[in-house]
Amino acid sequence: MSKKILVTGGTGFIGSHTTVELQNAGYEVVIVDNLSNSKADVVDGIEKITGIRPAFEEVDCCDLPALEGVFKKYPGIQGIIHFAASKAVGESVEKPLMYYENNIVSLINLLKLMPEYGVKGIIFSSSCTVYGQPDPENLPVTEEAPIKKAESPYGNTKQINEEIVQDFVHSGAPISAILLRYFNPIGSHPSGIIGEMPNGVPANLIPYLTQTAIGIRPCLKVFGDDYDTPDGSCIRDYIYVLDLAKAHVAAMARILEGKNADPVEIYNVGTGKGVSVLELINTFEKCTGVKLNYEIAPRREGDIEKVWGNVDKANKVLGWKAVHTLEESLSSAWNWQKKLRERGIM
Repeated sequence: MSKKILVTGGTGFIGSHTTVELQNAGYEVVIVDNLSNSKADVVDGIEKITGIRPAFEEVDCCDLPALEGVFKKYPGIQGIIHFAASKAVGESVEKPLMYYENNIVSLINLLKLMPEYGVKGIIFSSSCTVYGQPDPENLPVTEEAPIKKAESPYGNTKQINEEIVQDFVHSGAPISAILLRYFNPIGSHPSGIIGEMPNGVPANLIPYLTQTAIGIRPCLKVFGDDYDTPDGSCIRDYIYVLDLAKAHVAAMARILEGKNADPVEIYNVGTGKGVSVLELINTFEKCTGVKLNYEIAPRREGDIEKVWGNVDKANKVLGWKAVHTLEESLSSAWNWQKKLRERGIM
């Protein structure tokens, strides 16, 4: 019998790629997603890639009775990977209450149901935003770096949710948890069958960049060129989405096999290398041969100047490592954009 995993937000960008990797590793996957930022036909794409169709329920994790219905319908769920959340920094500044309600209530509902239905563990999709702007001496940032005041309501929901998980486990709840603080996921599946396709105008850099490159968006805005960085643009740690997906598989195996040393473990998931926005644009142009129309815009509220991760802990303890290059990640994102154009989608 394969182990059954619930993936919330499983038709989204990271969730869909993680579902593929879970199925490739022999897990049975149940997806719940309210389709607020994804489409149901992603399930078809997952089936095309793996030959296995994951179960799918259109459910909002904030709806406790509907969510409990999933646990009743699919008995024997052993682990949860919780991706379902609103995730745009800028939008969170404009709509803080929406972010607090959606991101926090969804997690609380899952935690309420886990002991009742015998779920062993949860992998929580956290973020490097919990570090705020690390002090220079703390770069690359380790898991032990101070948690600083969040720069946005989105980042604050990640901090609060980490505390909720830790408090719940500390209270004696019979579950384990791994908090994966990841950096900036980019790219798409090499098949070009699934990738990052947010509903409406993209809030993330790469889909906006590829949509600009193919002519859907007139111009890409680079928010700020006066930061204290070599070229003035913000620095991030960009990780290929399939590398990130494999980190979730490694973390889930650790929990289900009872190898976790502590009831709550925390890992950075990134490449360990900082890349500026302008450097990323230059790399995209070089590896695709496409000239990108971009302009410098004023700084954006909520943006962190520079952050990249020390990922030694994940490398050593999880036995996981990011192996793909920035060029491979960007080429896969461009391949996905071209496939969407071929299919007449965008």
